[in-house]
Amino acid sequence: MLGQTIAQYEIVEILGRGGMGVVYKALDTRLKRTVAIKMLPAELSWDERSKKRLFAEARAASSLNHPNICTVYEIGEVRDKLYLVMEYLAGHNLAAEIARGPLDVNRTLQIVLQVAQALERAHQHRVIHRDIKPSNIQIADDGTVKILDFGLARVVSEIDPQSPTRSSTDGFLSEPGTVAGTAAYMSPEQIRGEPLDGRSDIFSFGVVLYEMLTGRAPFRGASVFDLTASILRDEPPALTQLVPGVPSAMAEIVARCLVKDRDNRYHDVARLRTALETLRTGPKTAQDSAPAIAVLYFENLSGETDEYFRDGMSEDIITELCKIRDLRVFPRSAILEYRDKPVTAGVIARNLAATHVLTGSLRRSGDRLRITTQLVAGQSGQLIWGERYDRKLEDVFAIQDEIARTIAEALSITLSPHEEHAIAQKPTEDLQAYDCYLRGRSFTRRCTQPDLEYAVEMYEHAIALDSSFALAYAGLANVCGMFYDWHGQDAAWMEKGEMAAKRALDLHPELPEALAALARIVWSRHLDYDASIRYALRAIEQKPDTEGAYWTLGQAYVSTDRLEEAVALTASAVEAAGDDYNTYIPYITALQRLGRIDEAKALRQRHVAILEQHVMWVPEDVRARVLLAVYLAEVGQYDQAVAAVRKAVSLRPHDSAILYNAACTFGIAGRPKDAMEMLERAAAAGLSKWDWVREDPDLACLHDDPEFHRLVREGLERINQERSGQS
Repeated sequence: MLGQTIAQYEIVEILGRGGMGVVYKALDTRLKRTVAIKMLPAELSWDERSKKRLFAEARAASSLNHPNICTVYEIGEVRDKLYLVMEYLAGHNLAAEIARGPLDVNRTLQIVLQVAQALERAHQHRVIHRDIKPSNIQIADDGTVKILDFGLARVVSEIDPQSPTRSSTDGFLSEPGTVAGTAAYMSPEQIRGEPLDGRSDIFSFGVVLYEMLTGRAPFRGASVFDLTASILRDEPPALTQLVPGVPSAMAEIVARCLVKDRDNRYHDVARLRTALETLRTGPKTAQDSAPAIAVLYFENLSGETDEYFRDGMSEDIITELCKIRDLRVFPRSAILEYRDKPVTAGVIARNLAATHVLTGSLRRSGDRLRITTQLVAGQSGQLIWGERYDRKLEDVFAIQDEIARTIAEALSITLSPHEEHAIAQKPTEDLQAYDCYLRGRSFTRRCTQPDLEYAVEMYEHAIALDSSFALAYAGLANVCGMFYDWHGQDAAWMEKGEMAAKRALDLHPELPEALAALARIVWSRHLDYDASIRYALRAIEQKPDTEGAYWTLGQAYVSTDRLEEAVALTASAVEAAGDDYNTYIPYITALQRLGRIDEAKALRQRHVAILEQHVMWVPEDVRARVLLAVYLAEVGQYDQAVAAVRKAVSLRPHDSAILYNAACTFGIAGRPKDAMEMLERAAAAGLSKWDWVREDPDLACLHDDPEFHRLVREGLERINQERSGQS
């Protein structure tokens, strides 16, 4: 098979063999991505009934797209052989890790919690795996755990039930006299050939968990018959006897998974996962009782020209408080709607379920800064702490530090040495550089071309004042990526942004803002979507509301057809970054492409509210206006949509992003001729996201047009040429 081509897949190397067939690494020549292809056993008699069963199981598996489930892209047939195309996972399987020796409890929990999340999602969709075992659990190089082969055990076992190498039950057994891996992980009811539910997977999960902790199987036998008899009859050696120091809670979890009578196991995976999470983090009630604080934007008493400084100070206090582990802090997106509104702290506390609210005011005059703060109990409205800081402007970082420490003290939180150190860190020693940085961050959020140009100027000025200012480099990298994506695909922006992001990471290797900016640049340049995803996830892990991170992550998932993974992140994305109207776009697209139209409409309505709010603040943002035009077309207000989009195009006639959204508006309105004209103009203006264009449901009216396919083909060829030149 090596060197051969199946459909658009070029076979590169063999990855492994097993009872389910041979797995190859292959190159998808159409989408330029690496995939895994499983050639199913040719000796099996694939009659029409078996094929239908396999296709049904493959469809079920593909509907389970989840961060911890190996994605099935396609099922096909070539020369009477069936094959599955799946995502390629660089890394190792759990069997290889267990072979090196027992795993400690922490490492075990890192892996099995991800497995539990995958099984929970599958069982919610009424899909049972039936073949949970270490060789079906893959651990990627970045630590992500994925389950392989959903549904195949059942299909293959039903194809030739009389074969001596198959069992009449759901799963595999080996030839008589030998023991196969799968038999060792079967539940008692699976061995007996009884109807199965999710609790069978829970038993298999328990076998895997036992083996991870001890390095040996809980049930043994010289033959497959002895092995299955042991599963049906014997109790395994107690975990506490084999693993000194194992937590009793872990031993209880394993024992409950391995109960013979499924009615006495965990009722579902959700309860099993909760038990594992409690073991890892302690009782959930302790976390629930942690104070939850909402930091409101301070009242600006200095005049409109100082709004950027007020915003920056308020947000940086949020950032400081987020460094305290035992304090829950609401993100900027949850607070923004209350900015400059006469809403009491009590109302906000009730709306957000906050235990405490921090309010205040700020006045800057010359080199003096006056800040007043009040910490209020959310339920009673009682003032817990208040302070007035009347200092020199150069003390701004010291004030932020003091506020964070005093709030911790007022809430009886003891700071760890690590937290003390983190809060004490200053972003820069140069106050003027900090001021430029805050201006750049504020203007970046306005998204218009002149505002982004000014933001670039501010970030560069900050860097000139302090060449070690990592956040300023990260801000510059981010705005360069935005400029490239929305205001002309000039490669110089990408080069400049990449240099700035890498410099930021040289100064601060795990700076979330720099990771998010690099994720965007890698995605925009079509270099490595998987790397873009990893950078974005690293940023979000450290700081969930890192600006642009969820947008890039969603775009990368949609670009690689990992739609379920994108949809699974929607709630988190909106919670962390819902104030940015761009955040919604990839998640709405993912829902639409999955056919989840009602959910897409609901998210679109929220998106429109944010767009309208943004246009009120920044009326000159043509991009926001053209996105509103797309919505008007979706709800059938075609005349208003067309008028709005023509106005936007007249204001920015050579902007590929505006022209593309105009094409989408005309597409939704059922005007293919106008849609094609705008798409051609967007192509001429440098449109680069042709993998996105090809699948965009807004352009469905063009999908049968040969001219559309010509444009897409030429666009993808240009992308491939760019990739070749960059590699």
